[in-house]
Amino acid sequence: MTDYSKGAAFIGGQNVAIADAKISLLDWGFLHSDATYDVAHVWQGKFFRIYDHIARFQASMANLRMSLPYDRNQIRSIMEELVRLTKLHEAYVEIICTRGTPESGSRDPRSCTNNFFAFAIPFIWIATTEQRKRGLNLLISRQQRISPESVDSRVKNYHWLDMVKALFEAYDQGADTAVVVDRQGNLVEGPGFNVFVCQGDRVITPIVGVLEGVTRRTVLELLAQKSYRVYQSYLTTEVAKNADEVFITSTAGGIIPVTRIDGIKVADGAPGPITLELTEAYWALHERSDYTLEVDYQGSTKVRK
Repeated sequence: MTDYSKGAAFIGGQNVAIADAKISLLDWGFLHSDATYDVAHVWQGKFFRIYDHIARFQASMANLRMSLPYDRNQIRSIMEELVRLTKLHEAYVEIICTRGTPESGSRDPRSCTNNFFAFAIPFIWIATTEQRKRGLNLLISRQQRISPESVDSRVKNYHWLDMVKALFEAYDQGADTAVVVDRQGNLVEGPGFNVFVCQGDRVITPIVGVLEGVTRRTVLELLAQKSYRVYQSYLTTEVAKNADEVFITSTAGGIIPVTRIDGIKVADGAPGPITLELTEAYWALHERSDYTLEVDYQGSTKVRK
């Protein structure tokens, strides 16, 4: 009997243990980073905003001229089945579409058959328990984000070399993580997260060059409900460093406070009231049926093309 306790994957139309999931070295997803993906999470046995993640995934595929033989409900069923197999009640579930392998000797992407993969593993936190409690030390990196004129930032992708360089820069300077900038030095985003700053009842988040995260969208909705003044605009280093509060948002952990920037305290160096209020409201949404989909751990989902 297959042991799925460490994770399960859907590959080649079959479910396998995560350790047995393999892709071809010749797949352009590996060779050229010619792929898109999305990540949803399961919390206390329920998917959070799963259809929003699938919709973004399908939009990203359309942008990259990729297609799959699975519709929205079939993709959802595959994701559900993977979680059911693992029996994980807190899980990180990724769906991936790669360009595939071209005909022998060809560099024509039209000759590729796109591939679909998915996997479910234990929930991943973007920050440790200690970091979430005290707040992150965020480095504003000198590294520039890939221009959205080159790669559409709304398409979730694996073009992370700029992010990886920024992370090494952060670690070299004793920071926890980093945010990359645009050519003018404005803050853009970090590896797997969006950035927000608060000044009084004003909340600012970058809009140009960022992936429009599902957690980011959730926070924008919560802010609107609570009548905060929200600005999606350019975010300068000066504004960030002089903010009353700073936080990041990610599927891998929700809302996480930033209490230092470049090693200097943000305000009094403690997580602020807006951050804490939003964090409580965000996790409360995980109890609402209009935001969640409960996993049937006893049943079995069969996917048909």
